[in-house]
Amino acid sequence: MFHIKVPATSANMGPGFDCVGVALELYNELWVEETDGGIDISSTDGRDIPKGEKNLIYTTIKGFYGREGLKLPGVKIVQKDSIPMTRGLGSSAACIVGGLLAANAMSGRNYTVDRLALMAAELEGHPDNSNPALMGSMVVSAMHDGEMSRIKINVPENLTFGVLIPNFALSTAESRAVLPKEYTRAQAVFNSSRTGLLIAAMMTGNLEALRVAVDDEIHQPYRKKLIRNYDDIFEKARENESLAEYLSGAGPTLMTLITDEKAEKYEKEMTAFLKTLPDKWELKLLKPDTRGAVIESE
Repeated sequence: MFHIKVPATSANMGPGFDCVGVALELYNELWVEETDGGIDISSTDGRDIPKGEKNLIYTTIKGFYGREGLKLPGVKIVQKDSIPMTRGLGSSAACIVGGLLAANAMSGRNYTVDRLALMAAELEGHPDNSNPALMGSMVVSAMHDGEMSRIKINVPENLTFGVLIPNFALSTAESRAVLPKEYTRAQAVFNSSRTGLLIAAMMTGNLEALRVAVDDEIHQPYRKKLIRNYDDIFEKARENESLAEYLSGAGPTLMTLITDEKAEKYEKEMTAFLKTLPDKWELKLLKPDTRGAVIESE
C-alpha cells in the first residue's frame, strides 16, 4: 500500500492567471493499493465521498493505466481530505497529483517528476495548482509546444497566508464564465508588469511591493461580484496590517498575506469581524509547504 500526502494550493496569486501558484500546509492524504478486482473507495472519517467514475483519484489512476496500455484489476483507495472542495484551494489538483503518484508507483513505471508534472497540467488544464502541489513552495509555469517550463521560488520565511474560507462553493466553470473573451493592451501590460513584480518581490523579500504586485485586471474585478462582502473583508484585512490580498484560484476563498509578527493580532481581529458577516467564514493561518507531494510505501 502507498501513502500519499498532497498540499493545498493557491493559484493566480493576483495577476499570475493560470501560471503562478503556491503550496500551503493543508493536506489531503490517501492510501492506495492495487487489488485483484473491484473498486473500494472510502474515507477515514466515514464522510460521503464520490465513488467509482465520479472519484477523480480513481479516474486519474484508471486513465494512467489506460494510456500506458496496462490493465487495472482493482484498486482500494482510502481518503483523508482536509482541503475543502470547490473553494479555490486546489482540491482537484490534489486528487490528480495523488492519483498520478499512486498509479506511477503501483504500475512500476517510475516516471520522473517532470513527466508527471506535464501529465497533471494536461489533466487539470493549466499548471498553476498542479505544479506547486507536486513541488511545494511557489511555482511559476509556462506551457509551450506540448512541453512545460517551471521554476520553484521560495516564499520569504516571515510570510504567513491568512486563508479566508467561506461556507459556500464556487465552481471553476461558473467563475470562468464571468470573464470577458477579450482584453485590451493596457490590461495585458497591467498584468504582465504586476506578475513580474510579484515574482521579484517574493525572490528578494521586498514585502512592501506586494501591495501593488497582487493587483490584477484579468479575473479578480469580474469574479469579486460572485463573493458577498469581498471588498469589506479586504478592507478589514488592510486595517489589520495585511500586506496584500487576492482571490485564491477561481474563488471563493480569499487570501491575505501578513508577516509572522502580526499574525496573532490579525487572527483575533479578523475572526471577530468574520462573525458579523451573513455568510460563515473560517480563517486559517498557514505557512507555505516547501516539500510538495510525498509518497511512501507502507
